Amino acid sequence: MDGILNINKPEGLTSFGVVAAVKRLTGEKRVGHAGTLDPAATGVLPVCLGQGTRVSEYLMDSTKAYRAEIELGSATDTYDASGKVTLEGDASDIDHARLESALSSFRGVIQQMPPIYSAVKHKGKPLYKLARAGVDIERKSRPVTVHHLELVDWQPPVVTVEVVCGKGTYIRSLADDLGRILGCGAHLKNLVRLRCGLFDIKDAVSMSELERAFSNGYWHQFIYPIDSVLKQWAAVVVDDDARQDILNGRPLEMQDCLDMKGSPETRCRVYALDGRFLAVLRFDTEKQHWQPEKVFQ
Repeated sequence: MDGILNINKPEGLTSFGVVAAVKRLTGEKRVGHAGTLDPAATGVLPVCLGQGTRVSEYLMDSTKAYRAEIELGSATDTYDASGKVTLEGDASDIDHARLESALSSFRGVIQQMPPIYSAVKHKGKPLYKLARAGVDIERKSRPVTVHHLELVDWQPPVVTVEVVCGKGTYIRSLADDLGRILGCGAHLKNLVRLRCGLFDIKDAVSMSELERAFSNGYWHQFIYPIDSVLKQWAAVVVDDDARQDILNGRPLEMQDCLDMKGSPETRCRVYALDGRFLAVLRFDTEKQHWQPEKVFQ
């Protein structure tokens, strides 16, 4: 069973809990998600099956969209509603204009500190495990990209924003930083992932519907092909000789692909003559050829 599921993760279930449920339903051992959602968060969670797990890294690199409710007036150690309150402030004088001004500092490439309760690793160990053990770690900020940030509702003390961002962006950190800028403290009250790459929440399947689909034999309609998440790259069809070279891991020189070597994209999709998805090739700028990066037998 090879492909990808677009699952609408429910509140209270961990991302690994969703993976475990999918393993149970499908009987497939190779199952993994493409981008963790916190237990309290809901929305799009791509789950890769079989050889689909080999393209999860490309999904993790994709742009994501969120709707976040941020409560002003209190900060927590986890940066969300599950944590202990570390600061309480007065948000009564915050108005729409001050919110817009504060939010403007989060657009574009910004420096962001990941939460101490996060899956970011320090010397191979997730920060949340170190935090629970009482180990104080000095975290380093890192650059993340916020492509779009819009204030969509303001019902004091809760502000609702929609965010489109790149890999590694923590909406919890954005909420905490907003509270710092406003001087009143803030934490993430609610989070919904609206989109991950091509996967949209409008098309996401709930866990209950997925269970019914497997029980009644129509589960296949929810499986996306492996190459569906790679459409941003050019597609090339190769003959049987080139196909055999790719299967054996040998590099290729293909003019159709070489024409793209000056573009930001240095990968392409390859298909056999019968239309089957064959591989992902990566352009080696030093050797000036296309090297098989992922081969799908």
